[in-house]
Amino acid sequence: MAQYGVVLVTIDDEERGQAIAAEIVETRLAACVNLFPIQSIYRWQGEVQCDREWQLVIKTDLAQYPALAAKIQSLHPYDLPEIIALPIALGSDAYLAWISAQVGDITARD
Repeated sequence: MAQYGVVLVTIDDEERGQAIAAEIVETRLAACVNLFPIQSIYRWQGEVQCDREWQLVIKTDLAQYPALAAKIQSLHPYDLPEIIALPIALGSDAYLAWISAQVGDITARD
């Protein structure tokens, strides 16, 4: 049985975020990616930072997480990108079935 999840990734540039989103959907590592601007406040190298970033909200089957995280890491400009997976506890059966149909076997049909 599939374990569906949301993977969160932040990035510094909208175009880079769109490129990552397109790549992971195209390669069937994710069914859908939402991208929106956020303000991040965090500690980095001993100092508090405040930056405008873009949040990617990635819907996937968490069985894809290792390959998804590796792909994001290979495309991401940060030394230490946020790649956090959260399980989806509940969702509509139709939407979760759609995720299953979109993620996984690259030869699968839409």
